[in-house]
Amino acid sequence: MRIPTTLLLFIGALILSGAGNVRPDASDHRYKEGDSVPLYANKVGPFHNPSETYRYFDLPFCIPEGVKDKKEALGEVLNGDRLVSAPYKLNFRDEKDSETYCKKKLSREEVEQFRRAVEKDYYFQMYYDDLPIWGFIGKVDKDGKSDPSEFKYFLYKHIQFEILYNEDRVIEINARMDPHSLVDVTEDKEVDAEFMYTVKWKETETPFEKRMDKYAMSSSLPHHLEIHWFSIINSCVTVLLLTGFLATILMRVLKNDFMKYAQDEEAADDQEETGWKYIHGDVFRFPKYKSVFAASLGSGTQLFTLTIFIFMLSLVGVFYPYNRGALFTALVVIYALTSGIAGYTASSFYCQLEGKNWVRNLLLTGGLFCGPLFLTFCFLNTVAIAYSATAALPFGTIVVIVLIWTLVTSPLLVLGGIAGKNSKAEFQAPVRTTKYPREIPQLPWYRSAIPQMAMAGFLPFSAIYIELILFIVFIILLIVTAFITVALTYFQLAAEDHEWWWRSFLCGGSTGLFIYAYCLYYYYARSDMSCFMQTSFFFGYMACICYGFFLMLGTVGFRASLFFVRHIYRSIKCE
Repeated sequence: MRIPTTLLLFIGALILSGAGNVRPDASDHRYKEGDSVPLYANKVGPFHNPSETYRYFDLPFCIPEGVKDKKEALGEVLNGDRLVSAPYKLNFRDEKDSETYCKKKLSREEVEQFRRAVEKDYYFQMYYDDLPIWGFIGKVDKDGKSDPSEFKYFLYKHIQFEILYNEDRVIEINARMDPHSLVDVTEDKEVDAEFMYTVKWKETETPFEKRMDKYAMSSSLPHHLEIHWFSIINSCVTVLLLTGFLATILMRVLKNDFMKYAQDEEAADDQEETGWKYIHGDVFRFPKYKSVFAASLGSGTQLFTLTIFIFMLSLVGVFYPYNRGALFTALVVIYALTSGIAGYTASSFYCQLEGKNWVRNLLLTGGLFCGPLFLTFCFLNTVAIAYSATAALPFGTIVVIVLIWTLVTSPLLVLGGIAGKNSKAEFQAPVRTTKYPREIPQLPWYRSAIPQMAMAGFLPFSAIYIELILFIVFIILLIVTAFITVALTYFQLAAEDHEWWWRSFLCGGSTGLFIYAYCLYYYYARSDMSCFMQTSFFFGYMACICYGFFLMLGTVGFRASLFFVRHIYRSIKCE
């Protein structure tokens, strides 16, 4: 089946629209003295609630004439960016000293609104020549007092910009609030405010190509979230040593098993088989709920491919610091384009398991991850709309996402499913499956699914809980997940329990449950997040991310176990 030309054109247009945030070329950022340099006000919000952000002019700042919204790419909108022209004029190399841009009489309602914002540590974010600027809008003067009713609340009214340039290019910008120029917003009464700004220019030798290095090395996150390399290396070495130790033991046990079974073959033919060889007629018996199982493998394979592509783009520098929305654009585009992988994997494996209703399996594959994500999004977007936050997606953006799913994701999923169905691949089992399954012996409690999932998830989680985004740690996560799942599968088979299919998937994916448990600990013990919106966004989207980890790592665990089981049963002689 050929892909329609219109579909290919749409995919190409989508990729081009997603590429709107590529690293800017130096020729686009050259200015002459007095030239206007773009300055956009983005958003404001509580410092400790990163998801709760609002438009800059939702606070009663002075609104200049001719305010224009900046046209934003898909990823910027998904990121909650809402850029508008800022009230300051920062022309290239044009210095200003305490220039007044607005005089305003704040009403009682506006004073109250500013006071609530200062109380919650509101910050603002702007972009000057694509360089980010942050600052707090005010401060709380506690002056050694413990009673909140005695605190003083002040609004900053003078912002000082220091801009570094190299010849005709802007290299760096810093914003500092004047601590001596304040407006008292403690009491609910009308207040006269005169907002000012100062601009100072300084020359620097830093080349334009390195102006983003500052943002790559710094972080506005709390200190305990920054990368601690010694701890990461220590964790990686410990995990690798444990994995190597476990691998050595497993290889020696397998070697002894092979020698034992080889001797048994030379002994009397009527000698009773024991251990994992005893269940050779049942080990490749297809699992229950094969359609759900195949759909889980298809979705997990797609998410694994998506993760690999994201890491590749990161390694080549696509997601340079503060490239607004580039990550979200890449996630949407790559997920849409890799849906064919999910369809092919699920349909092909479902047919190998002798499934008949491949269309239903394909529908299940398409909704297994997108379904929960869509329901979560609907709830959280409703919450954001109720809060009038920038996290609420506009109707037009929702339409674009629906069109992407309808015109790209779904057709590629169907095409992949048709290709998988027509692949005519057969399940490769080195031994024959008996007609009737053997009865599984009574096993101790610690060999049941939940204790094994706990054991399987803890070791991989211990390798990643310090830093979840490093590519090296991701590789170690895959290795440890695969190996611990293989080890648990061997112990399960040695106990003559042949229902290993779902168990290996659940054990591999259990790391996602540990990540979510850590999110609970982090929220209550190590963060200052609050309010219903931030709580719902944090736990809602982290549930989706952890569910994605569950599917991806479950697929890795099962594939590793399947390779292992095929290998050991191919190495022995079975009747």
